[in-house]
Amino acid sequence: MSMPRRHQICRVGKSAFLNHHQRLRLVGGVNPDGAWWTITEAAAIAGIEGKRWSFFVTHQGRQFDVIVATSKYGSKYLMTTLDRLQPEGLLALPECRQ
Repeated sequence: MSMPRRHQICRVGKSAFLNHHQRLRLVGGVNPDGAWWTITEAAAIAGIEGKRWSFFVTHQGRQFDVIVATSKYGSKYLMTTLDRLQPEGLLALPECRQ
């Protein structure tokens, strides 16, 4: 089995919801050719769980993996290994330009 392709997330699309498991809508980054990519949070979760992709963010020069977490309500959401409960590491990223 091949290794998942690794991508840096450097921007996000946020929702108006306050619950931590509903805050993100989109994640995005830059391909090696310089083209921007954007996918839904659900697609990113499916890619991680299907071992097609892995994601990371960079904070203060260090890389932190993006993982799938599950809320107490059973909803899946993305967060970084640096985060505790809320996906602060992702929510602190710049907003996606749509």
